[in-house]
This record gives sequence, structure tokens and C-alpha cells, in this order.
Amino acid sequence: MRQTLFVIRFDGEIPLGSLGNLPVFGLGLLLAVWAVIGASLLYVRYRETESLVPSLYGAGLWTAVALAIFYAPHQQRLVGIPIFGYGFMLFLGFVFATTIASYRANRQGFPESAVWDLTFWVFLCGIGGARLWYVIQYSERYFGPGKNLANLINLPDGGLVFYGGLLGGVLATVIYCRTKNIPLLKLGDIAITSVFVGMMFGRMGCFLNGCCWGDACALPWAVTFPPESVPFMAEVQRGIIFPDAAGSRPLHPTQIYSAINALVLAVLTFCYYPYRHKDGAVLAVGWLAYPISRFTIEFLRNDEGGKWGTPFTPAQLFSFGLLATALAFLWYVARQPERSFQPPQPTPLNSKPPVKSTASPA
Repeated sequence: MRQTLFVIRFDGEIPLGSLGNLPVFGLGLLLAVWAVIGASLLYVRYRETESLVPSLYGAGLWTAVALAIFYAPHQQRLVGIPIFGYGFMLFLGFVFATTIASYRANRQGFPESAVWDLTFWVFLCGIGGARLWYVIQYSERYFGPGKNLANLINLPDGGLVFYGGLLGGVLATVIYCRTKNIPLLKLGDIAITSVFVGMMFGRMGCFLNGCCWGDACALPWAVTFPPESVPFMAEVQRGIIFPDAAGSRPLHPTQIYSAINALVLAVLTFCYYPYRHKDGAVLAVGWLAYPISRFTIEFLRNDEGGKWGTPFTPAQLFSFGLLATALAFLWYVARQPERSFQPPQPTPLNSKPPVKSTASPA
């Protein structure tokens, strides 16, 4: 567990007169990285459209973050920007998942910029939906006498629920594809692999943050969380350990189990993609497999118990609904027309493209 990976300090500036000070260390490095990211996105757009004019909200977002980085040293109350493990893993998941989806979509004829634009909205709606689900599920922590509403946006306490993010992301995808006239099933077959890639990084972020912890474990790979961590404090409140204990009990690393599960599903959907007979078939496989595996892993978790008079956790109950919709979607895909199927052919080593004849016809 490592909630804060490192802190970008505000040391080192070059005075630029009326323009302010240019950070050359800490934030200066962060600003340079952000500039490289912006230049890379412009290059990708230029290769696609031969235009350097970015989308309006993309340019606005990039500029806002750049200005925030530049002027952050002027906030005297701040000594640096902490880089949280959970947020950093979400960022990595966003970048890797989008890059993979963009590359694959481009090879299937989709404009590459469409995937990046879609991912932007999926990310925002996914985070919003995940947080909203958590706040609704644990509303007693945020509403009522003596509660601070500012905690509604306090994410370091582990306040995101995957299923809420899934619903928010799906809603954003459907609306985007409808407005842009993009075939939803074809894009879904490509995107489902990236969803699992992003999920893998997200679960590693859960491990660094200490949320979504498991039950007691006597296996060699059991993990112990330090004092003041979320699992430690939860076990103290439940009377399982004393407040002066050196750490939590050895627990199942269910976050790592979930990350491995997401990696397996990513590989499964990626390998099945070339063999699909109908549009939506790959999406259906991932849709069907995830609730089954999630339901099973929930038995090893101990961050929440049964809800609403049942022995099942909220995630398990939602898994029932997700499985039912997956079966309905599978039936829907089965009724779709067959797509022209050509199994992937291995490319011979040292093969050369045929030479086109330039001879004039007789």
C-alpha cells in the first residue's frame, strides 16, 4: 500500500518579469511533460486530418491544466503536489486503454480522434458515476447533522464503485455513438478489451490506496495493511484488532485478484476478436464473463457485508442484474446478421508484397 507515491515540490523558478516565474524543477518537469503530451496529440490529429486545430473542449482542457500547473507555485499554502497512487494508476489505465483502443479502431476504419474524444467523456462520466454510486450506497457518511458536504468530492477515502463508473461510461458511449453516427456494436467489440485494461490498472490503484480489501488469509501471499489505513481502521471499528496493533490481520489481496481477472478477460476478448462471426459478439463475451468472475471474487472480500436482507454484497446483487442483461444481449447478438468471417492468416516470414506490373497492354 502506498497512497502517496511522491510529491512534486515547487522548488526552483526563473523570473520572467511581468509574465511571472517559470518553474524549472518539480512543476517545471510536470509542465514539460504536459507540453509533450499536447504536442503528441496535435501530431496524431495532424496525421489524421492534416489540421492542427484541436477540438474545442480538448484545447480548453489542455490549456486549463497547463495554466493550473504554471500558477500553482504562487499559492503560498502549497508546498507541492502529491501524486496519489490511485489517481496515478487511473491515469495510466486511461492512457494505455485509450491508446490500445485507438490503434485497433483506426485499423478497422474508425477515425482515431473519435476514440480519444469518446474516452474523454467516458472518463468523466465514469468517475462521476462511480462517485455517485458510492455516495448513494453510503449516504449516511455524507448527509445528516454534523456532516461536511465537502467530503462528497474526497476521493482518497476509496470512494469509487466500479459498477457506477460502468453505468456512467456506458451511458456516455451510447450518447456519443448516437450523436456521431458511429456503429455501437462494432466499436463495443474493440472497446471491451480496453475496458478490462483500464480496470486492471484501476484495481492496482485500489491496492495502493488500501480500499476493496479482502478477508482474513493464511496463504503465503497474504498482505498486511499498516495503521491508519482503511482496512486497519475498519478492523479496529469492528473490534477485530486493537488500536495499538502493528497492522491489520493478513488479508486476501483481492485487489490483485481483480487486476489479474481483468488482465485475463482483456486477453480473452482480444484473442477472440479476429474470430467473431457477428458484431457485438466480443462485447457479449466480456459482458457475460465479468459478472461471474466478480461475483466469485466478492466472496473473498471483507470491505462490505450483505445488504438489503440478503447474504450478498451490493456488487454481487448488481452482478445478478448484469448477468441477466448479458444473456439478453447475447440473444440480441444471435439475431444479428452474420458478418463476413475470414480467420486470421499468419504472415510468412520474409514475405514481400507482389510487384505490380507496369507493362502496357498489347
